[in-house]
Amino acid sequence: MYRFDESDPACKSPQGAIPQGQPLSLTLRYQRGLCKKAYLQWKADGGETSEMRMGWTGIAGIDDLFHAQITVPGTGLYWYWFKIETGDGFFIIDREGPRDESQSPYQLTVYDQDLTTPDWIKGGVMYHIFVDRFARGGEGDKARKAGSILREDWGGTPSFLPDKEGFVRNNDFFGGDLEGVIRKLPYLESQGVTCLYLSPIFEADSNHKYDTGDYHRIDPGFGDEATLTRLCKEAESKGIRIVLDGVFSHVGVDSVYFNQYGHYDSLGAYQSVDSPYYNWFTFKEWPVDYESWWGILLLPAINKQEPSYQAFISGEGGVVEHWLCCGVKGWRLDVVDELPDAFLDPLCKAVRRKDPDALIIGEVWEDASNKIAYGVRRRYLLGGQLDSVMNYPLKDAIIAFIREKNADVLADTMEALLHHYPKPVLDALMNLLGTHDTMRILTVLGGGAFPDDKEEMALYRLTDQQRAKGRQMLKIASALQFTLPGFPCIYYGDEAGMEGGADPFNRVCYPWGEEDRELIAWYQLLASIRRSQPVFREGVYRLAAAREGVFAFTRGEGLETVLIAANLGEENFTFPPGDFWYDQINKEETYACAVSGMSVGIFSRGR
Repeated sequence: MYRFDESDPACKSPQGAIPQGQPLSLTLRYQRGLCKKAYLQWKADGGETSEMRMGWTGIAGIDDLFHAQITVPGTGLYWYWFKIETGDGFFIIDREGPRDESQSPYQLTVYDQDLTTPDWIKGGVMYHIFVDRFARGGEGDKARKAGSILREDWGGTPSFLPDKEGFVRNNDFFGGDLEGVIRKLPYLESQGVTCLYLSPIFEADSNHKYDTGDYHRIDPGFGDEATLTRLCKEAESKGIRIVLDGVFSHVGVDSVYFNQYGHYDSLGAYQSVDSPYYNWFTFKEWPVDYESWWGILLLPAINKQEPSYQAFISGEGGVVEHWLCCGVKGWRLDVVDELPDAFLDPLCKAVRRKDPDALIIGEVWEDASNKIAYGVRRRYLLGGQLDSVMNYPLKDAIIAFIREKNADVLADTMEALLHHYPKPVLDALMNLLGTHDTMRILTVLGGGAFPDDKEEMALYRLTDQQRAKGRQMLKIASALQFTLPGFPCIYYGDEAGMEGGADPFNRVCYPWGEEDRELIAWYQLLASIRRSQPVFREGVYRLAAAREGVFAFTRGEGLETVLIAANLGEENFTFPPGDFWYDQINKEETYACAVSGMSVGIFSRGR
């Protein structure tokens, strides 16, 4: 009876999110003679509804065509739907229509026309390092705070049981450090890595360092400021940039700022209401009852609205600027949902002020274009804030496709990203398959039911059969990760075949000398293909096929087109013969893009 497909340029033009000031054209098709009048209705997020009668523009087949063009006044989210008058009265057409009233309108993201994202990350490969577990360089053997445990069994099982006070202290260290990262730069270069994202490196009690003790000091077990500066310089000489983890929503109880144990030569908020840091925290009953991150008392929450804290982080010479001066090229912002706009805006301005080409990535687990956090609609991607976010929706969709052969979920997720995210952001999305917060991707893909009990989890290993299955599935998943819009981020050791369940078993030591060489070579090949094909920087994405067990798409246009096809079925999947193609995986010419069962193919118009 009607047709409106926001993925069809004949229905919606231009496609996707649009810059401010860009006119939007919408065309609705309706069975000829049945629609008396058609109206476009739209509203700004939280605003009043506007209405425009759509003009009849002609006939296509058995349908009448109704057209409207609007230019919305400002940046933000807008919602639109259609109101139809027929002989039976009025009704609404939206994503789920027809119906009596709009409940699922179409989303339109309108972003700042000056929005850009750093070119250097596009087409690149990011590598995420959990510093204590990557490589030893000697600094990790230095003395740490009292209570720390220096492990001598590189590759052993991390401690995971709570102490007598009920806390999991995360105070066992395997000795990885920044010097170790420097020594492994040749390996990272061989893997095609162009950006290193380091887990927190500032002084802190724990091995994960999300309990910051001093924002101005590198943890002595990792090195010092000179070591970081040298890492930045040596990495840059190999075409690799460094991004730090910015943990600005909370600190540790054992910090310069809270100083619960009195280890620092400072007057912490726990010690005195006269502390210069007292207003950084929210005490219900000083000093023992205070707001903490997710109720974890070891992590006092910061009041991000406090002007002195904002100046400390984002002011002239503040934390953000200080580390950029050392050669750091960007920040990944931990739990960015907990950083209000009043804090995030000056932080991002501080980054741009010091280095307009620096990268700012936010940790967001959902669709970041329409995220509501703590009752506030966030404007991360509209301009002036983030360049990119961690692409968890894509991760989940790839896993659903690989494990369940559900191509529709992956196709729908990609469509949502294309429609909701500004193109400059889409090309800079951080595409991941695993992080320090998730199970290892090889374990997810190869395993069956995973134990919930920590002690059982510590002993869990894939069988040889599961591992072989997981390796093949990981090849397909990683090929999608490397070729869909955005840039891939490898969690250290995934390319080496590391296994592991949830924290801390996903944070074990890199298996130097015991890597899965087949996977290492596969990731090297993907990076090489990615580097050789310019379409993986900003090339347009188009879905080619989504059916049971098959997902295929193209990047680029014309002679620059690259076809990627993942086949989880048992039989070969072949695109019709025609133009000349080059098989990038098998390095051979072909006239039919054939992909065997449980494999992936990457075909380009030229070599």
